[in-house]
This record gives sequence, structure tokens and C-alpha cells, in this order.
Amino acid sequence: MHRLVGLIDGETWVGLDVDVKGEIYEGLFEKFASDTKTGAGQYFTPRPLIQAMTECLRPEPSKTMADFAAGTGGFFLAFYDYIAEHYDLNKDQKDFLKYKTFTGNEIVPATARLCLMNLFLHNIGDMDSKPPIHLTDSLASDSGKRFDYILMNPPFGKKSSITVSNEDGTQSKESLTYERQDFWTTTSNKQLNFVQHICSQLKVDGKAAVIVPDNVLFEGGAGETIRKKLLQTTEIHTILRLPTGIFYANGVKANVIFFDNRPASKEVQTKDVWVYDMRTNQHFTLLTADGRCIPIEVGLGEKTGRQVLISMKDLNCTYSIVISGTKLNADTKSNILFLPLSIFYLM
Repeated sequence: MHRLVGLIDGETWVGLDVDVKGEIYEGLFEKFASDTKTGAGQYFTPRPLIQAMTECLRPEPSKTMADFAAGTGGFFLAFYDYIAEHYDLNKDQKDFLKYKTFTGNEIVPATARLCLMNLFLHNIGDMDSKPPIHLTDSLASDSGKRFDYILMNPPFGKKSSITVSNEDGTQSKESLTYERQDFWTTTSNKQLNFVQHICSQLKVDGKAAVIVPDNVLFEGGAGETIRKKLLQTTEIHTILRLPTGIFYANGVKANVIFFDNRPASKEVQTKDVWVYDMRTNQHFTLLTADGRCIPIEVGLGEKTGRQVLISMKDLNCTYSIVISGTKLNADTKSNILFLPLSIFYLM
């Protein structure tokens, strides 16, 4: 221990560039998360995934971004780096990026402190400005603000609960539900509540990329209600099914949903959903009206890198469905919502 302290003390930390110190801080987070199944691992989202989500959104300068389960701040850093690298910012835009772009909530005090330090080390905010991270329960109420972008990984765990101290000194947990006028339905499912919260906090033309577990895509009841509303009020253009093993917590099956908010309308906003399945290695598969399976790579459309955009009209299909594993089937028993031109699944 004495030798370790001596080695650390021998470094000139003050003279290091902000980027270097920030990278060291991030590296320690990732190392600790990979070494433990709890602790930092429950808050740490793999950085390559965060970067990919940010690049898919292609954020623009002088826009606001929020993460309502900020953890250690990974989404903020990726967003900041993307703007700084892709745009030649003027002074006002640089100030906006540093002081006005980001808003985050974190419910765990120690994690909120780690996040603030991480942001400061990466030149986001400073000690004299209003902190971008707030210690609060994001689901408790409407923030009153609306954001251009929301990127986040809501905490996994099916139910929200509170610890109650009983008269005899024992403690018990009770399900926690949120009664909010801006929510479509009431549920104790944390992920479903976060999806509702995100939709309520987006600007009319806002964009979101959110990591959700499988239960958000397949659960009935409140889950079905929320998915219907999501399809009706936003454009869910992409769902990425993530392979298992990329999170530090074992057994996590997750997806990323990308959607754009839309103005109120009687028309259903989601017309086509593009699904990329990296879990079953089936990637893209369309099912035509006559039952033929067409790998999307050989279909019609604009190809950009690994992405292929397919037009339903080009394929002459009355509907399409993505085949992914055993949970999606081409029949009416699969809890599928039929819409004009396409089939959209309420899994």
C-alpha cells in the first residue's frame, strides 16, 4: 500500500490535460464495473453502445439533452464528444454546450457525486455554475422542461418499491406506483414508467434513444397500452435487439428503441419499424403477404453501411413483420397490431 501511494503521489496530476484526467476517471469506472457484478456495474452502460446510440441520433449544436437516470454520465460525455468533433463551434455554441446543453437526474447520492466529477473532468459545467445533475426521483413528477434529445438506460428491475418501517421495527417493501396526469397508464413497472416519462419530456420534434429490457416489448396490460400510445404518438423508426453478454450484469436481455416525437394528430405516427436483431443473428427479415421470407439485405432500398432502408411499396407487401426468434410469429395470436401497409408488433 505504501508503494502504491508513493507511485500515485509521484505523478503530476495538476499538469495533466482535462481530457487525460477524464479518460483515467472513465477507465477506472469501466474496470470496476467489469470486476464486480454489483456496485458500479449496475450503473455502468458499455461505452461502445452509448457511442453507437449517440451517432445514430446525430445530435446538433445548441440543442438540449437529458438523461433521467444519469448514472456516471456516459451519455453526456458521448453527446459532448460528438458535437465537439462534428461541428466547428463558435463561442456561443461552445458556451451552450458546456453550460446549457445537459440536464440529468440521479436518485443515488454517491452516484450523483461520481457523475458530477466525471462531467467536470470532461469540461462539462464547472464549480461556479449551476450543476447539471439533480439528486431526485425522475418519475416523481413532470420536470416542466422539454428537451430536444433524451438518451438513457433506465435502471433494470421490474418493479418500483419503497422500504417501509413497521411499528415493530421490522422493514418491508411495498410496490411504488406513480399517479401522474401526463402518464398514459398507472403501473409499478419502472421501465414502462420511464418510457412514459421520456415521452412527456420530449419537445414536439424531440428525439429519443432508450435502452429497455425485453419485458417492455412483450409485457401485456400496461405494457400493451403504452406501446399502442407510443406507436400512435411517436415515430418508432428503429429497434435494435442487443446480443446478450454486453452488459456487466449477467443475463440481461435488452433492446434500444429509437423514436421521434410528433405533433398531436389523429393519424398513427409510426408507419414502418426497422428492426436490427443482433441477438439471433437473423438481422433483418421481412415476411411478405404470401408468406415468403426476404432477407432485408437483398431487398430494395437505400443501403448505408450495415443499414438498409426498405420501402413497403417497393416490396409490394400488404404487411411486413420482422422475424426474430420465437416471440414473433406471423399470426393474429402474437398480440400484433395491424396498421395500414404494415404490421407493427405489440410483443
